[in-house]
Amino acid sequence: MATPICLVGIGKIAVDQHVPAINGSDDWALAATVSRAGTVDGVPSFTDFDQMLTERPDITVVSLCLPPVPRFDYAQKAIAAGRHVMLEKPPGATLAEVHTLSAMARAAGATLFATWHSRMAPGVAHAKAWLADKTITRAHINWKEDVRRWHPGQDWVFEPGGMGVFDPASNGLSIITEILPMPIHLTAAALEFPSNRDTPIAAQLVFHGNVTADLDWRQDGPQSWDITVQTTAGTLQLHDGGARLVIDGAQVAVGPDREYPALYDRMTQLVKTGASDVDLSPMVHVADALTLGKRITVAPFHF
Repeated sequence: MATPICLVGIGKIAVDQHVPAINGSDDWALAATVSRAGTVDGVPSFTDFDQMLTERPDITVVSLCLPPVPRFDYAQKAIAAGRHVMLEKPPGATLAEVHTLSAMARAAGATLFATWHSRMAPGVAHAKAWLADKTITRAHINWKEDVRRWHPGQDWVFEPGGMGVFDPASNGLSIITEILPMPIHLTAAALEFPSNRDTPIAAQLVFHGNVTADLDWRQDGPQSWDITVQTTAGTLQLHDGGARLVIDGAQVAVGPDREYPALYDRMTQLVKTGASDVDLSPMVHVADALTLGKRITVAPFHF
């Protein structure tokens, strides 16, 4: 029998990814939504989260697709009400609040899943397996996209807590922390802030172990979501956000692209086993970049 789930925050990512993933799964049934404006056809909708929690005790799982800043309050309420919680990436506005949620979930016996959808891209597991016994000589993340295409008019991404370019770049960071056979830590960063914005629009990162990243939210034309890892045994490349894997120039068959369905498969497993999955390593690198980063003021940005 499908488990009823409530989707909170009916914006672009919820409509484009979460709703189809839930509807395509035998394990889940979209039983309600909570949003100030968005709805899903045929699904009961609420504008008040507390009302949903009170009136729908049958809904045991909540998936939060809100921006990072308000997400903590919703997650806290859901866990206190005995619900299991999925967090869209990045899992929160700060590391401390996610640690707090993790402790709350443990105390309540609830599942908490901090999702990193790009880790579910079809090439990622294959890349991790190939790199497991390799000696890494260099790795580079090239993550460049057009904020106007993916967050049209969404000023919150440039407000405190919105994370700026680190919102999409956390996808690349989630992949590199998954596939490398050794941990990395940031040693330097340069952050480009538009003169009229509070979060960076571009960044260059340097990590221990000869790992670097070039991040930009001003990309015109084709979008770039690429990771290259050089080893003593050959070169591995992940393209299209992990959807395509190339090893020494030859493309490797990796299977269908089902990032969000795979997240919900993982949530099914976690709830059944009473476990949680709260890996914060990508977010640690973001926090370190904002701590170590040299601030560079660039031209103003307008949608």
